[in-house]
Amino acid sequence: MTVSILLFLPLIAAIAVLLFKNETAKHAALFFSVVELAVAVVFLTKFVPNATTQFAVDYPWIPKLGIYFTAGIDGISMIMILLNVLLVPIIILASYNHNYKNANAFYALILFMQAAMLVVFTAIDGFLFYVSWEAALIPIYFICAIWGGENRVKVTIKFFIYTFAGSLFMLLAIIYLHLQTPSRTYDLHDFYNLTLTVKQQSWVFWAFFLAFAIKMPVFPLHTWQPDTYTEAPTAGTMLLGGIMLKMGVYGAIRWMIPVVPLGFDKWQYVVVALAAIGIVYASLIAFNQKDGKRLVAYSSIAHVGLIAAGIFAWTVTGVQGALYQCLNHGINVVGMFFVMDIISRRLQTRELDQMGGIAKVAPKFAIAFLIIVLGTVALPLTNGFIGEFLLLNSLYEYNILLCAFGGLTIIFGAVYMLRMYKKVMQGETNALTILFTDVTGTEKVVLCTICVLILFLGIYPNSVMHLSDAAVQNLVQSVNDKIFHGTAIPSGKQY
Repeated sequence: MTVSILLFLPLIAAIAVLLFKNETAKHAALFFSVVELAVAVVFLTKFVPNATTQFAVDYPWIPKLGIYFTAGIDGISMIMILLNVLLVPIIILASYNHNYKNANAFYALILFMQAAMLVVFTAIDGFLFYVSWEAALIPIYFICAIWGGENRVKVTIKFFIYTFAGSLFMLLAIIYLHLQTPSRTYDLHDFYNLTLTVKQQSWVFWAFFLAFAIKMPVFPLHTWQPDTYTEAPTAGTMLLGGIMLKMGVYGAIRWMIPVVPLGFDKWQYVVVALAAIGIVYASLIAFNQKDGKRLVAYSSIAHVGLIAAGIFAWTVTGVQGALYQCLNHGINVVGMFFVMDIISRRLQTRELDQMGGIAKVAPKFAIAFLIIVLGTVALPLTNGFIGEFLLLNSLYEYNILLCAFGGLTIIFGAVYMLRMYKKVMQGETNALTILFTDVTGTEKVVLCTICVLILFLGIYPNSVMHLSDAAVQNLVQSVNDKIFHGTAIPSGKQY
């Protein structure tokens, strides 16, 4: 059994969904996404949580140019795969109450995007990584541009230019690394074994950083995100916030820091500081948001800023916390955007000042909303707590002042999230909210699934974290050794 099964199934499913129409298309998409989840579970049961790459494939693609379809799964990849296959069925089911024109194309694009992101999370060849990175941009561009809000075209073009421009710098870095390898390959492990000067590594570091920081996004490269999240259809916003931005996190862990450790060491403090500034900046803006969806968007920037800071602090604790928090943030932000979608569909507004008293007429919705909010603000025994605790611990080891800035995520987040919940759910009902109906059907299924995941991952975090422990320790130690010795230490392929 190889990873190719996992990678090509969503692509085949996307083609198949195009053959269906309307209601049938979304049912087919949900079916295929659940099958993909089941396949991933099979891989999970056979996965050995050590530092090796498993289920690998290595097919010639353009061998004359040193390009191969090389992919595999280790513990770091496995967490990202779980994030992908868990959230896509939830996102598809969450869109059931929307009647999208050309629904077959809409759901086919979601599945195509899933396939591209899975390749990103498993690619070992640099050219394959870049192609799949760009391929993931194509479906989300059309999802936002065709099915988005009133200002969708302008906003989507800005998003496309930002992300595509950043990716070009990454392409230049990959080609440069390819030219430095003795055998002219794009293999990740050959990149790891290069012995470049600090100056060379610094240039490559910033080329990669631009691509990954835009995708996360990290301050000050975040300006595309709030508008795009607001104008995108709910499913598109969930794909962006829940999964796609984690491509940047994964890229930093897998492709940037280990490839150019001396460049990273030179600029580490700068990028940690940028991430910390972004936490405070986004949190302060979130305080003043009147639109619920924009508030969640800025909250996402703040939380991802903490993830980025934890990565760049570069400890085993920080990288483990970042990976675990990628999964948790994906679940929580999808839950928050779904809550906002339910509210906006019923009330035809996202203005928080027009709401109030919804808990009195929709108690089931109020309970689910509260659990998601508590997970988002990292209450103990919810999924957000362990991840953010590990990230702050890593920042504390690195720099106490930056840790204090990072800790503001939890404090500020608790204030503006709980204030939002009170404004929307508590108080007296008005002429608008008195007609609010409680959740039913697929809404219940989606909210219950998200709430169960929030509580399960909060109570039993080692169910996931043990998967990446060995791989993270091996990677962090390898990078630290290279920094200590001031050079690259060859580390052979592990597949």
